[in-house]
Amino acid sequence: MKQSAPSTEARRVYVLDTNVLMHDPAAIFRFEEHDIYLPMVVLEELDHHKKGLSEPSRNVRQVSRFLDDQMRGASKADIDAGIRISSALMGQEKNAPSGRLFFQTRTFGARLPEGLPGHEPDNSILAHTLALQNEMPEVRVTLVSKDINLRIKATVVGVHAEDYSSDRTIEDVDLLDVGAHALPPDFWETHGGQMKSWQEGGRTWYAVKGPEVAGWHLNQLVYEASDQGIEAIVRKIDGDSATLQLIRDFRTRNPVWGINARNREQNFALNLLMDPEIDFVTLLGPAGTGKTLLALAAGLTQTMEDNRYSEIIMTRVTIPLGEDIGFLPGTEEEKMEPWMGALMDNLEVLTKSAEGGNWGRQATNDLLRTRIKVRSLNFMRGRTFVSRYVLLDEAQNLTPKQMKALVTRAGPGTKLVCLGNIGQIDTPYLTETTSGLTYVVNRFRGWDHAGHITLARGERSRLADHASEIL
Repeated sequence: MKQSAPSTEARRVYVLDTNVLMHDPAAIFRFEEHDIYLPMVVLEELDHHKKGLSEPSRNVRQVSRFLDDQMRGASKADIDAGIRISSALMGQEKNAPSGRLFFQTRTFGARLPEGLPGHEPDNSILAHTLALQNEMPEVRVTLVSKDINLRIKATVVGVHAEDYSSDRTIEDVDLLDVGAHALPPDFWETHGGQMKSWQEGGRTWYAVKGPEVAGWHLNQLVYEASDQGIEAIVRKIDGDSATLQLIRDFRTRNPVWGINARNREQNFALNLLMDPEIDFVTLLGPAGTGKTLLALAAGLTQTMEDNRYSEIIMTRVTIPLGEDIGFLPGTEEEKMEPWMGALMDNLEVLTKSAEGGNWGRQATNDLLRTRIKVRSLNFMRGRTFVSRYVLLDEAQNLTPKQMKALVTRAGPGTKLVCLGNIGQIDTPYLTETTSGLTYVVNRFRGWDHAGHITLARGERSRLADHASEIL
């Protein structure tokens, strides 16, 4: 349930499903002045999932520690009356909770509606929620669950149910920044009166002032839709004044590892990827838009030719599209090999013009592989990458917590590039608005050393483009 401002409405009690706590261990602190109720079956399910090294298991253990801290020193009478929720251990001051935490201490005649088997944990939670609602008709009882099927069943039997939404970065994925902004046709008429331009470092700069600037942010790409219009990046904002720098043209010249941008968004992406002042780049877009190819080409150029980075590190979440193929033997890199088909496919594209025929291409591939390391996300904790070009593929399947753990691995001189399509999320309980990729795009917006662009136009093949449109 999303945090809400205090109001004068009737008292509310939220019954939390197990999956909410497994998803966000701090969920009990997210309901401000409202009360929390935990059925005994939820505690039982938490106990069953406490073992293991997975993210949900770690979250369960953290939930247990939070509950233990809340109950420390509480008597049976205090528990029956509801424990005042304290967020002191969370360091939470703004929107601090003021409600109470209740546990199931009696059944008060909890009975399942006809047709629901009693041995199912979800149905047991539903039964206690229904009984609680009947016991306290003056209170609005709400069941909060990430399980859509449980919410459907709750609605059918007359229980108000909601999804847990405090983990949402934005309310609607359509509000997510695309990284580029089209200038209005009258831009120069309204902003060119006090315009200044100059040359610096072989690049053209503009200083403009006007109302349009208010909606811009640092490292945003702005452009005129006409063929001869400018394409620039916002380098500085001061009130209603902004400094723009014309970007490089990677479409007709300045090839990056032998490839050129095929559309405006790809050109924007290469400018962000090749900019040494930008440490964090996020590229979103559907399949076939060139995310991996552009990122790998930029990484190879800056690693092999410019010596800006010592090596390229590629990683991704190991979630299969279909049935899992089971245990994979070999070293860490060998285990990751099946997941890195995108790397091999794009390396073939980038080395297809290598001199010397097949032998030359093989020698080039062998050389490149010495500077490209494939690593598993499972072993990232505690590591520090110095002067590396880190490429994270399929980033939409990471939770915000996992994304934070990965981004904080970056050491001095490291550039981190996150690629993904939030329309293809395979992780249970993650959505477009709660994905770690959406999280970082929104949080890094406007930082001096971060850039983002959403690629919209497919460039893989006419077959792939047509399939994306009609299927």
